Amino acid sequence: MKMWKNGVFCIKSSRIFTAKFFVRMKQILIVFVTILSGLYVSAQNSVKEDALKGWHLKDKSKDGFYGISLEQAYEFLKDKKSTTIIVAVIDSGIDTLHEDLKPVLWRNPKEIPGNGIDDDKNGYIDDVYGWNFLGGKDGRNVKEESYEAARLYHALKTKYSSDVDESKLSAIEKEEYRIFKKAKEDIENSATDAQSQILFLRNLYKQSTAADSVLKTGFKKEYNGNELVSFKPGNSKETNAKATMLTLFKAFEMMDAPNTTIMKEFGDYYNGQERKAEMLDNAPKNFRAEIVKDNYNDFNDRFYGNPDVMASTPMHGTHVSGIIAAARNNGIGVDGVANNVRIMTIRAVPDGDEFDKDIALAIRYAVDNGAKIINMSFGKSFSPQKKWVDDAVKYALSKGVLLVHAAGNDGKNVDSTENFPNPIYADTKMRAPNFITVGASGDPKTGGLAADFSNYGKREVDVFAPGVKIYSTLPGGTTYGFQQGTSMASPVVAGLAALILSYYPELTPEQLKYCITKGAQVQTIEVKKPGNPEETVAFNMLSESGGLINAYESMKIAATLKGERSTQAPVTPKPAPKPKVKRTKKG
Repeated sequence: MKMWKNGVFCIKSSRIFTAKFFVRMKQILIVFVTILSGLYVSAQNSVKEDALKGWHLKDKSKDGFYGISLEQAYEFLKDKKSTTIIVAVIDSGIDTLHEDLKPVLWRNPKEIPGNGIDDDKNGYIDDVYGWNFLGGKDGRNVKEESYEAARLYHALKTKYSSDVDESKLSAIEKEEYRIFKKAKEDIENSATDAQSQILFLRNLYKQSTAADSVLKTGFKKEYNGNELVSFKPGNSKETNAKATMLTLFKAFEMMDAPNTTIMKEFGDYYNGQERKAEMLDNAPKNFRAEIVKDNYNDFNDRFYGNPDVMASTPMHGTHVSGIIAAARNNGIGVDGVANNVRIMTIRAVPDGDEFDKDIALAIRYAVDNGAKIINMSFGKSFSPQKKWVDDAVKYALSKGVLLVHAAGNDGKNVDSTENFPNPIYADTKMRAPNFITVGASGDPKTGGLAADFSNYGKREVDVFAPGVKIYSTLPGGTTYGFQQGTSMASPVVAGLAALILSYYPELTPEQLKYCITKGAQVQTIEVKKPGNPEETVAFNMLSESGGLINAYESMKIAATLKGERSTQAPVTPKPAPKPKVKRTKKG
């Protein structure tokens, strides 16, 4: 599930965050038409692409980019020793064979690979790199899934499809009916959008598949976008095929990726739109029951899945992991934020909406196996089993673990729009202090300081971090590329949290959050309001901190704090204001 905004490809799914999946197909059409006509000029191309590689790590005064001043932070730390920090990435999977990730992957020290035995007795057999909660014991894996709105709508459809007298409903039923109406509106809008564009997509996918076949014959091998630019067609068929496939490579902004990756991503998107177009009339297929075969309604049925953390959908998780901790200073690829990190891989986010049970168990798995930072670049608009997730967040708090979450890519104010997971406990309305929510920033050279797709909120978003045109690892072993979204901003913060904790291991999650938010550089300049480019707003009004994260400033703050981790008393969550939920139509 992806979207194009201002001529730039942006992943937009529960993989990157948002179950809502309101892709504006007009934007896609504009991009494809303009590229094919030779008129395409990316709004982000004010500087050459190579100059943007790693911009998010740079310093405004020294390099001219609104990055996180990472070099200055490392200079501050040069005489200090670090400890290894485990960062769990709950995502779609990770390419465990990637050259820039292999050195930094967590490996379960108590598990013997491939022997079919639960050596460490944690309930998960052969969990060498982590665990896949979307797999079956027979080795099969869930690739695509339904959307939470569709699951809820069809589950409640019979009960609430006819006229309902709300005065006769119990308090629980009134809340259930509210959710049903919201889910119905959600899928009605989404299905209408998809149906209006499905013919165009179907034709384009057919055309692209044919073009790819022609070029594979011409190249006599797989090819990437850069090779395609230099390719000299031998006939009109190859000329047309080149134009069509360059369209895809440029729109996806993955010129280094092989053609197979591009076609897979486009195919996933097309199939997702097909499912979306049908979800109002057809109950979603239960892929979970067919493959995973757990009892979803029983939280104690928890030892399901398989150890295949790479599976077939590692695009997003691979990119996120590279941002956090791609091997630094090795002369290849990219540099991650943190230099002494091990990435724990937990696959729990399909092409569709994640399940609350999987996320809750993923958090618990990460905590139980030593992770101190958890990155969560996913989310959705409904959370029917929120208590399971809340309890996992509380468990993480009790063990001193910080959760970092992407704010979402809907261009909406999440102070007034429901957004999950979130730090507000459903039972007490208290706020988890070990939870940080991250919006996406850019740079004037990448289109603007505030990402136009980013969610925001003076109360619910803690801080902004670079999330536009971020260059990182992609599946393929030696492949790299640009992607964007709040899912790219979240791992920048997770990487910074890991870096701080590595050098100051006695800091608690609350102290880590304090360092990051207080070290953020407040920006008062006027920016285009995300989701509404016709309106401007002061950047500091988009988040609680009002600023952009800065590694150097956060590290200086960390150096002044007395770590409380070893003597930490039980933490009482802070009261949360009652959210004012704004009922909005999707668009």
